[in-house]
Amino acid sequence: MLNESEYAPLYARVETALAAEIAAGSLPPGSQLPPEDRLVERFAVSRTTVRKAVEHLVARGLVEIRRGKGTFVTEPKLTQALTGLSGFVEDMVALGRHPTARLLDKRPVPAGETVARQLGVPQGTQVYRIERVRLADGVAMSFDETYLPLDIGEKVASNDLEAEPIFDLLELRYDLPLVEAQYQLEAVTADERVAGALGVEPGSPIFLIERTSYTAGQRPVDYEKLYYRGDLIRFSTRLSRLPRIG
Repeated sequence: MLNESEYAPLYARVETALAAEIAAGSLPPGSQLPPEDRLVERFAVSRTTVRKAVEHLVARGLVEIRRGKGTFVTEPKLTQALTGLSGFVEDMVALGRHPTARLLDKRPVPAGETVARQLGVPQGTQVYRIERVRLADGVAMSFDETYLPLDIGEKVASNDLEAEPIFDLLELRYDLPLVEAQYQLEAVTADERVAGALGVEPGSPIFLIERTSYTAGQRPVDYEKLYYRGDLIRFSTRLSRLPRIG
């Protein structure tokens, strides 16, 4: 039975009790909520009340409903600051997470229109594409497509890309300091390829970051499409007010 205030709506009392268990770790991330029948019995409420409580937990981002499987406690979101040019490994270490990578593919490919424009080469030129899944504490966080000029890509790809970050290779091994980057971020949904790489359902919310990094002399050396799981990460930045004109 519930011990909350008798004046709180029943669904709110169920919601509060379950949220408290999630916060305390009794229901850890990835665990499944008890079946609806058990919650009805435990809290002595109706199915409608339980369903409304769960709906509110979903809206708060504390649980997610997996079709045909049940309701699961979500992983807490990481907050990544967009304040400077940094790679995945640097970002995760700064957040206290252990970063790893899983290499999916590496090969020369002809540059499509977008890749050619971003790397400053004619369309159809051979460039090097590297595809990896990036993980934090063993959980897939992003699916990365990296495009490099062919000569640079062949050098980078000769290394262990599951152990060595591409930014480190460019800067420390091949003397290509990264001085700035252009970012573009948008909300998209995961297609089957991205969903499969990240282990989520097709149609799941994804952040897509397109990033072109430049070395000295405004030379583009690295164009990436980074697909981040929308349920596991959020981005923050701090903006200065521009002076008024006139």
